[in-house]
Amino acid sequence: MDLSLTAEELRFRDELRAWLEANVPEDWEQVREEALQDRFAFLRSWQRKLYDAGWAGASWPKEYGGRGASPMQQVIFWQEMARAAAPPMANALGLGLIGPTIIAFGTEAQKMRYLPKILSAEEIWCQGFSEPNAGSDLASLQAEARLDADHYIVNGQKVWTSYGWVADWCELVVRTDPNMPKHKGLTVLLVDMKTPGVVIRPLRQMTGEAEFNEVFFRDVRVPVENVVGKVNQGWDVAIGTLMHERGTFGAGLQILYKRNMDRLIELSRGIQRNARPASQDPIARQRLAQCYAEIEIMRLNQMRAFSRLSATGVPGPEGSIQKIFWSELNQRFQQVAQELLGPYGQLVGRDGHAIDKGVWSYGYLRARGNTIEAGTSEIQRNIIGHFVLGLPRSY
Repeated sequence: MDLSLTAEELRFRDELRAWLEANVPEDWEQVREEALQDRFAFLRSWQRKLYDAGWAGASWPKEYGGRGASPMQQVIFWQEMARAAAPPMANALGLGLIGPTIIAFGTEAQKMRYLPKILSAEEIWCQGFSEPNAGSDLASLQAEARLDADHYIVNGQKVWTSYGWVADWCELVVRTDPNMPKHKGLTVLLVDMKTPGVVIRPLRQMTGEAEFNEVFFRDVRVPVENVVGKVNQGWDVAIGTLMHERGTFGAGLQILYKRNMDRLIELSRGIQRNARPASQDPIARQRLAQCYAEIEIMRLNQMRAFSRLSATGVPGPEGSIQKIFWSELNQRFQQVAQELLGPYGQLVGRDGHAIDKGVWSYGYLRARGNTIEAGTSEIQRNIIGHFVLGLPRSY
């Protein structure tokens, strides 16, 4: 594991850091309190600015609008974005998951058609994987695609679809041969979300937002040229997408967690517990120290994953280790924050007494989904046991 940056990587970091210092929008903290739709329009404009400056999709090939940077430089990009408290980019799934999948498995025509518009946020993408009866066991999915001349006719339902409400396109996994074993007979299609027969319904979360959706496909016609990879071998394509989701998508999380940790320590000095600042309470100090140590462990785990990425160019199954760790760490951290902040930490942003405009209550509620999204903790442990530790499969 190499923890140091090369001279070229340092130049890349310094150039990016200077650009972010000059260009991060000053009004982002106010905008993030607005409604989801209004906030998204702001993020779309911000991504376009990054794209025009050549930063969006830094590691993507130059011929498709990227910068041609190394995988480690892409990691540096996400880290510096987090360090600068920059707004996220609107096309999160397109940039982090679906674009890399098209680069790895798509045809040249698909790359030329879709990748530049992913980078510019002209077209927003969602991911059609999970179903009501095929979440953790994704290979049991039932959404089907039947070949009809030069089109596939798609019928079925997807759920837990992030960005479904605003997406222009979807990376959709469907069953094209029901007679093959469940991990076979799957195909990945690129589906225009404005095609007749696509119905999107919001799923309201306990945070109050409808970040996720359920999507229904009713006789949706998809051209055969929209197949990614090979017909009936879509499981390999889907796994490629998931490896990017678990291995590199959260590259900036450690810095975000560290920033939240520093803020919680600062708040603890002003909160009274047993007639003294909470920062002087031995139990509170122990809980904070545990979170601090785990965030540092997360950083070291990330460096291990990034070292592999730099050596091979692709994320490995070790990404499942990191996914379990950050998702469960965030839940523990948010629990400690609520215990420390007390009732005021539970107030939402529109309440004048809310701490930090309600970010702590939102963070606690949103963390409940961390161990479900991108593969449940149970699934990640199975992957680690089989592919990392070499243990036999459990049947």
